[in-house]
Amino acid sequence: MGGMDHVPARRASPAALAAAAVVWLAIIFGPPAYLLRCRTEWLASLEQPEAQAQWDEFREAMRGQTGRDGPVQRKVPKSAEPPLRVWLRDYAWLAIAAWVVLGGTLGLFTGLFALGATAADSGPASATEDQPCRGGDHEKQNDSDAKDAEKRRHAN
Repeated sequence: MGGMDHVPARRASPAALAAAAVVWLAIIFGPPAYLLRCRTEWLASLEQPEAQAQWDEFREAMRGQTGRDGPVQRKVPKSAEPPLRVWLRDYAWLAIAAWVVLGGTLGLFTGLFALGATAADSGPASATEDQPCRGGDHEKQNDSDAKDAEKRRHAN
């Protein structure tokens, strides 16, 4: 029983690993940083009386559509404040944590998959690795294959 020659595993280059790490970190920390940077401005605009008036007007319109006369049954939103204001004020940190955990995990495994596919596509390191090894001397195996083929040809 012949053993197979060991084919060394291919690895992504250090430059590709560094680039993937930078992209991954940018994807993880970029959107939360943008959210934190803009959050105070968005909250300030949502606390203006005009924003509250628009929300109140929307709720009143929904109250007018709650009857069974229309094609769609509407429900009046329960919140007295616009939902975006509540979300930015109370749940922004939860959204950031979810982004980092879920987006980071998905991004990590996608990056590992892409780096693995890139390493596999780089091709064999030498011409002998391109052909399967059958253990032992390749010339003997080739001669044996040629003899077997000759026997089969003359047997017919």
